[in-house]
Amino acid sequence: MGYGILPPMNHAVTRDSLKLANTHYENFPVASVLLPMRLRKPIGLIYAFARQADDFADEGDLVPEARLALLDGFRKELDRIAAGNTPDTELFRTLAAMIAERNLPLQPFYDLLDAFSQDVVKTRYENFGEVIDYCRRSANPIGRLLLHLYGEATPRNLGYSDAICSALQIINFLQDVEIDYRKDRIYFPLDEMRKYRIKEAQIASHDAGGMWWNFMQFEIERARKLLQSGAPLGLVLKGRIGMEMRTIIAGGERILSKLHKHRGDMFNHRPALTPRDWGYMLYRAVRAK
Repeated sequence: MGYGILPPMNHAVTRDSLKLANTHYENFPVASVLLPMRLRKPIGLIYAFARQADDFADEGDLVPEARLALLDGFRKELDRIAAGNTPDTELFRTLAAMIAERNLPLQPFYDLLDAFSQDVVKTRYENFGEVIDYCRRSANPIGRLLLHLYGEATPRNLGYSDAICSALQIINFLQDVEIDYRKDRIYFPLDEMRKYRIKEAQIASHDAGGMWWNFMQFEIERARKLLQSGAPLGLVLKGRIGMEMRTIIAGGERILSKLHKHRGDMFNHRPALTPRDWGYMLYRAVRAK
């Protein structure tokens, strides 16, 4: 991911934690200028937590045991917050104050750490159920935390958000097949690969021939349906928050369209959002009713 491993202790929150977001490639905005100013700092802080923990699992040359130890250090800091004790690090002291002020649940933070730890030890997924279970902990917690920040964490909205976040995670898997494989990870369900006669060697050789397009059509369509099932949240949420959500959904749709256009060949045509795409997404977000 490119940010580098940072030590778990003495990690200060930057003056503007949103700067951390700019050090990584992201197709989907996390705390964009569309959001009200009052929400940008807490969202940036949540992202700083997730980004650093994700880097513990991904970046540098650490052995798995060291990565898991770093993540466990974050868990212990969350435990201190849960127990009402003062965390040891500046990052978590700032996070604790924000969690208390905004009355956020701690479980989504723990879920994120569980997902990042899983990335260290699990590199293959037998079926779609295992993939969705991973998404439940790797992506859905962010949406849930945002809804709590917005004061909109109703059961219906949480369900919509889970669908959107899982879909966006799967879309990232689809566009990042090559990147993930370099880390010895495949997020495609293995039983579906077998069904379409897709071998790991095909991914390794960047081969989009054979049944690849049939396979990718299935994956793209399922991700699209999942994204669409959560799309009503963009209309439920009002004002700039709703506009941000509609823009994110439109971004997911654009990536899927680009994947479809190139017959699922992300090896030679990895989809990325251009300024023209952003204009289209914003237009869609404004016009949606």
